[in-house]
Amino acid sequence: MPAPFHDLFRNRRVLVTGHTGFKGAWLSEWLLALGAEVHGYALDPLPHALLFDQLNLHHRIAADHRADIMDRAHLAAVTRDIAPDFVFHLAAQPLVRLSYDQPVETFAVNVMGSVHMLDALRLAAHPCTVIMVTTDKCYENREWLHPYRESDPMGGHDPYSASKGAAEIAIAAYRRSFFDSPDSPVRVASARAGNVIGGGDWAPDRIVPDAIRAVLAGQPVPVRNPHATRPWQHVLEPLSGYLQLAAAIHAASHRLPCASSAPLDALTSGFNFGPAVSANQSVGSLVAALLSHTGGSWTTAADPSAPHEASKLHLATEKAYHLLGWEPAWQFPDTVRMTASWYLQTAKGADPADLTRSQISEFSQSSNSHLLP
Repeated sequence: MPAPFHDLFRNRRVLVTGHTGFKGAWLSEWLLALGAEVHGYALDPLPHALLFDQLNLHHRIAADHRADIMDRAHLAAVTRDIAPDFVFHLAAQPLVRLSYDQPVETFAVNVMGSVHMLDALRLAAHPCTVIMVTTDKCYENREWLHPYRESDPMGGHDPYSASKGAAEIAIAAYRRSFFDSPDSPVRVASARAGNVIGGGDWAPDRIVPDAIRAVLAGQPVPVRNPHATRPWQHVLEPLSGYLQLAAAIHAASHRLPCASSAPLDALTSGFNFGPAVSANQSVGSLVAALLSHTGGSWTTAADPSAPHEASKLHLATEKAYHLLGWEPAWQFPDTVRMTASWYLQTAKGADPADLTRSQISEFSQSSNSHLLP
């Protein structure tokens, strides 16, 4: 496959927290394709998190640490021993509706788990580029029509969104307090992505997995909020942003040639990685587009007693474009087509690992002109 980041990650020690999850598994697979020495830190996969095992990552990464991000001492010891060149922190409680059932656990994992990761890096004091992954829901959502920019205030109505907003505040505080010095060996940025979809996601209360489960069972797809709009993007889009941001920070830190001429202090900050404006589609439109590939039907399943979920959410990505040269590679129809194709082909017996690697290769080819050399 093409190597859009060339040899930057080759033979580098990369720590991925949350590597057993949906995004973590896709990122680990991509890093392996780039020649990285991948070390994972996460709990055992949840029953719905099938992708990690389907990719056989346990036997292919350098180390598979099964531990709780809340175990501060163990995380610090593992981080010290690995001495990573790059860290991608994805470990989190990622579900809005579950956060209503488990608010304390959600705040603990998403806020203090992030703090534990940052403090482990502070104590290790090893030269390292760090991407702390949060979410587009970290912003105080006022249901505006215009997109949210990185300078907009943090907030959140539900425990999940609020926990991610609080995590962003903690990340910024650690960066200013410990990592802003020119002599600091640790460089930290945060990344906020939209609603990601793609093959291998089987999480409950997410529209694409819910839709695929219904289609495979020969049932109508239940849609709770058909008119709510979201910035839908394929999982590879934000992952490309995380990798590109890490590449730019590493290059700036080591004064290496780089397509980005942005100064280091501009790069060590928060970045949105969202889709093109045309991908801001309603849930109903997404389901209809998905069913155009899979067949099936959908029905409204609104529940007046359901917990609050935002109806409008858009991200502005001009900062990523101007400082990194990053922009989405796939349009909304491509995103839906590739997602549907993964599920349909695996349902027919195709190897999930082959499909995942094939889609990474195809994405790399279509986005090669946008990525750093």
